[in-house]
Amino acid sequence: MTEMVYGTVTARVGEPILPKWWRTVDRWSMACVFALFGMGLLLGLAASPPLAAKNGLDPFHYVSRQAVFGCMAMTTMVIISMMSTNLVRRLAILMFFATFAALALLPVFGTDFGKGATRWYSLGFASLQPSEFLKPVFIVFSAWLIAASQEINGPPGKVFSFLLTCVVVGFLALQPDFGQACLVLFGWGVVYFVAGAPLTLLVGMAGGVVAAGVSAYNMSEHFARRIDGFLAAEVDPTTQLGYATNAIREGGYFGVGVGEGSVKWSLPDAHTDFIIAVAAEEYGLVMVIAIIALYAVFTIRALHRLMKERDPFIRLAGTGLAAMFAMQAIINMGVAVRLLPAKGMTLPFVSNGGSSLIAGGIALGMLLAFTRKRPQGDMRDIMIQRGRG
Repeated sequence: MTEMVYGTVTARVGEPILPKWWRTVDRWSMACVFALFGMGLLLGLAASPPLAAKNGLDPFHYVSRQAVFGCMAMTTMVIISMMSTNLVRRLAILMFFATFAALALLPVFGTDFGKGATRWYSLGFASLQPSEFLKPVFIVFSAWLIAASQEINGPPGKVFSFLLTCVVVGFLALQPDFGQACLVLFGWGVVYFVAGAPLTLLVGMAGGVVAAGVSAYNMSEHFARRIDGFLAAEVDPTTQLGYATNAIREGGYFGVGVGEGSVKWSLPDAHTDFIIAVAAEEYGLVMVIAIIALYAVFTIRALHRLMKERDPFIRLAGTGLAAMFAMQAIINMGVAVRLLPAKGMTLPFVSNGGSSLIAGGIALGMLLAFTRKRPQGDMRDIMIQRGRG
């Protein structure tokens, strides 16, 4: 009767972990993630062989690596999604300090792999990008600070989170990695907005971002070249944007056919940053719409579940993770169709990249843990009780 009145999920004493997890987790969201990973493997079969041939490797070298890292990411996601929210919070805080230390030590021990930005640690058998792992745990850490500030006699968590954001964004900008810096700032802004940030602060932040962009344009030749290319009336056909634009145009509604695309032979980042161009050329608009739909379904379902959550920390952390996940996909696809300047950002669970896949598994594992159904977890319980009181 209680469940019928209040619409909550009743706790089952002594229930094993796996049945409880399967009963409470959002299975549709998990299906979307697995479908995205499957599409990534399919596109990797088309996009990565040219790069493997260029580097003298087995034709499916990069696809095999993607499958291995993807299985690790999926396993990580499932394991974290089984954790309690308190355990997820503690894990995120510990990981934040570890990844922040790794980020701060990049100028000393990191490498740029000839790309002009020191963002990676070379491990010999693979590379590690700390910023990928920093993003989700930073959002959870910031949400915890902001939620704590809303308690009676709570600490000034909003101030602490703002100062922490400035430090993290500063380190990312020094690499330079303006794309990740903007994504981190966006995620924190969403969390702060949901927590009730004043409009003047948000306007001030927007002005600060514009000022920082102007400064970066004047000081960084690499940044200025990307902005100039984005604003140019005509796209240089010999650039990555030019190749991607032409591939999307050639693909049409149904694509030129599996394995028949040519952009993968011209784009050095066809298997990572511009994987959507390969999808558009070989499979057409149909494949692109399917990918967009999967991202949209996952994000909307997560936000819908979080709207019913009464715990401020869970609402803030989950909303920040969902918004960051969706925004990264928007940025990647926006760059490919020239709606945004080139950023060098992967398409989550579709692009090739070990750090991106495993970090994505951690992020979505945390989000799935936050969106699980819990006893007395609905906001409407409070409203009903107040109406009856």
